[in-house]
Amino acid sequence: MDQPTIGDTIARLRRARPMTQEGLAEAAGVSVETIRKLEQNKNTSARMSTLHRIARALGVPTSRLVGGAARAVADGSPDIDQLALIDLRRALTPARGLRGTIPTGPEHEAPVLDDIRHSIGTLDRAYHADDYATTLTGLPLLIDEARLGVAEAADDQRPSAYELLAQTYQLAGTVLIQLRAFDLAHRALTDALDAADTSGNDIIGASAVTTMCWLLLRQARFEETEQLAVTTADLVEPSFSRSVPAQLAVWGWLLLRAAAAAVRDNRDDDAEDMLNGAAAAAQRLGDRVPDALLSPGPATIGLFCATTVGWKRIESELIAGRPDRALALSRTIPDSTRPTSNNRNRHRLDVAAAHAQLGAYDEARTVLLALKDDAPRWLRHQRYARDVVAMIVAGKRRAMSRDVAALAALVGLDP
Repeated sequence: MDQPTIGDTIARLRRARPMTQEGLAEAAGVSVETIRKLEQNKNTSARMSTLHRIARALGVPTSRLVGGAARAVADGSPDIDQLALIDLRRALTPARGLRGTIPTGPEHEAPVLDDIRHSIGTLDRAYHADDYATTLTGLPLLIDEARLGVAEAADDQRPSAYELLAQTYQLAGTVLIQLRAFDLAHRALTDALDAADTSGNDIIGASAVTTMCWLLLRQARFEETEQLAVTTADLVEPSFSRSVPAQLAVWGWLLLRAAAAAVRDNRDDDAEDMLNGAAAAAQRLGDRVPDALLSPGPATIGLFCATTVGWKRIESELIAGRPDRALALSRTIPDSTRPTSNNRNRHRLDVAAAHAQLGAYDEARTVLLALKDDAPRWLRHQRYARDVVAMIVAGKRRAMSRDVAALAALVGLDP
């Protein structure tokens, strides 16, 4: 059975309210013609900002308006991952012909840059809420919209349009890394860096580099990661007396990426030096800088603060084979609401791993069960979590309890 189109879903939800096409158009702030063409499947898609408005008027999440393939990959169904990524792959790697021509879709009016900026923030928040279905279904539309924004921007708005395009590609790369689509993520991040270079905004470009470094770390390309992070940090190194907060934060993140590569390459002293540099940047920022100033775009790399640096120190201790020191340090790090959910969840996995490595399997299980309750969709996609659960199963040396069996099933560990 074919998946319902966006227009089919809008029509079904509208009639269930009940609302007329005119009433929905007025509530959403769009034209009746937009609703009519979608419901008649004359247009098979729309701008991300338009879908947001329609979904809000219908009182449903934006992800309800699109098909189920992305929802399946978000639920961890590996057999149809490629199906879920088809639209995103098309947006990132469009078919090309002679002289660079590409097939064109329906014509749209030039988008408003503020609408693109709002859509980036909406999808970024969905990503950090582990709502991968909304993020995956929204990104292809947003990429098309951001590209159109560049093509239609007036000369004085073109740098801003390229900045938004770079942030859109960076968000796409981040999501694809999380879903282990590494080659496609590399394409997205390369496009992000090209757009940032064209915009002339080195801070946005350096932010994209931090995500590229994460990709290289996931591929065990440690030497390249460190070289890229250090070289970029040197290019954007702030003057501590005159730098803007976003510059300090991105510089600090680059040092954290370099430290992560160095400790994985068995150079603990170099990692410590880089962590100390990041700590100095965090101290300079303090806790009084508004979160909005700590990132040059979406918060995909995570907001930077002293707690973030502390958590990365714990990770380094664990990678260096010192789980006892990692746990001792974890008890000294002040909590903060600033680090994004992904970094917070990764820290909790580190704590669970440290307990498991020390043979404290019940403590490790307790941490993982709490994480399962708080972020099951995120946990499902973490191979690291599978490794920690495997340590618990091997260490207990008896039949799995019901809660450990539930953990094993969630992370895809064969019994």
